[in-house]
Amino acid sequence: MRGGRLRETVLDLGLWGVLVVPVLLRLDPHDGGSWEQVAVGVVGLGAAVAVCRARPLLALALAVGLSLATSPELFTPAYALALVVFGYLAGRRRRHTRAALALFASIAALGFALVPLSDGNVSQGFTVVLVLALAVVAPWLTGRYVRQYARLVRAGWELAARMEREQAAVADRERLRERSRIAGDMHDSLGHDLALIALRAAALEVDPGLGSRQQAAAGELRVAAADATARLRDIIGVLRTDDEQRPDAAPTVPVGETVEEVVDRARASGMSVEHAVTGRPGVDTPPMADRAAHRLVVESLTNAAKHAPGAPVRVALEHTDDTLTVSVTNGPGTGTSGADGMSRRGRAAAAGAPGGTGLVGLGERVRLAGGRLAHGARADGGFAVRAVLPLVPGATAAASTARPAAPASVRERDRARQEVRRGLAQAIWIPLALVAALGVVMLVFGLWTQSRSFLDRDDYTGLRVGDPLSADAERLPPHPLDGPPASAPPEPPGMDACLYYRAAMTASVPVYRLCLVDGRLAAKAVVG
Repeated sequence: MRGGRLRETVLDLGLWGVLVVPVLLRLDPHDGGSWEQVAVGVVGLGAAVAVCRARPLLALALAVGLSLATSPELFTPAYALALVVFGYLAGRRRRHTRAALALFASIAALGFALVPLSDGNVSQGFTVVLVLALAVVAPWLTGRYVRQYARLVRAGWELAARMEREQAAVADRERLRERSRIAGDMHDSLGHDLALIALRAAALEVDPGLGSRQQAAAGELRVAAADATARLRDIIGVLRTDDEQRPDAAPTVPVGETVEEVVDRARASGMSVEHAVTGRPGVDTPPMADRAAHRLVVESLTNAAKHAPGAPVRVALEHTDDTLTVSVTNGPGTGTSGADGMSRRGRAAAAGAPGGTGLVGLGERVRLAGGRLAHGARADGGFAVRAVLPLVPGATAAASTARPAAPASVRERDRARQEVRRGLAQAIWIPLALVAALGVVMLVFGLWTQSRSFLDRDDYTGLRVGDPLSADAERLPPHPLDGPPASAPPEPPGMDACLYYRAAMTASVPVYRLCLVDGRLAAKAVVG
């Protein structure tokens, strides 16, 4: 807690130090300011930084007040950086928007309310709105969307971690289930072998050709085999009982069933199955590899019948001296579903059993047999499962080469990131569009003002020095220019006021200057 407070204090002091630099550089007496203005700016920015974490809008209002006190047009180099920073922090740290929008509207209204204090120059109000949009609203929108982006990313990571933990738990349960099935297979095969051993030992126990010691040893062997069979049945029976009680447990199949028998049974059920065998095994297939191949064919045919009914299925076994490759593929269906339906069903078959764990258990069995499993959708809309199993006895378990698909939470997080990026782009383009619209309005207003600042050449020629003339005379346009052009010569001395008018709508035409003394025309000239 203390470390966090200290870090925040250091950051706030650093922010204050950065924000007061423009104040010290632009408001000192050498730059047209005063030390009183510098002191007010330093203290005011310090107060804004102090309340920014708890009351970010109050900090922004203090910065706006300091800037307006320096320039009624809101823009001043001394506080431009402060406006941008506090505008961003107000959007980053405050969740609700109603108070911020009310503050922005108040600033815009205040800008136009200060127009009478600046000789009625309406363009000042437009300047305040323009500076407000660029230096305050745009950073505020940016901070607001950065806040939303950080919140969505944090929520996405939390959701992704939770879903991945759940998926890992489901996969672990399926691996345990598959190991229990393997244990069941061992029980069925080893139990049979142990039973034969016990039977032969019992025959030796009563063989009259053996001595009493040999018969006693055979009796002990028979009892040990029977006890081992019972213990094996008790241990594995618990796992199999728990597995068989599950409604989604894998169906049992005959222990000694071969792949050919599985295919024949599928054909008998109405499936279109092609069976191809290439090569000849150089060595006997290890029991684990044989059971893995059997389970792969059973699982794949089950998936094909469930997710792609009517699709032709091809079961291929390729024997080499060292490996057995088992592949099951289903292509576009021949039924009423069509190629598009088969494409969807082929992709759905990747899930295997409900929850997407059928292939997880199959991959665990293949891995424990020392093989590699690959599966995925094909380009023609079908699905393929392929396993390479070693024929070397005692092969070690290998990691599966199947590349897991990205979790749904990760895809949702990426989609949320794209939406936030689009929102951030909108936060940049909306202020720019507002500024462009404001610029068009200001341009139209300026053209309208200038259209009422034109003095006809004939009217200018008809004016004589000494004629009674005032600024609101009917002979003059209602809106003179704001000031003389840059190339105009100095005004004659002793004049009460000088009015400037354009001769046409272009900037290159001459500008007429009319100087008044006691309400009469004292001098006129063409300048600019």
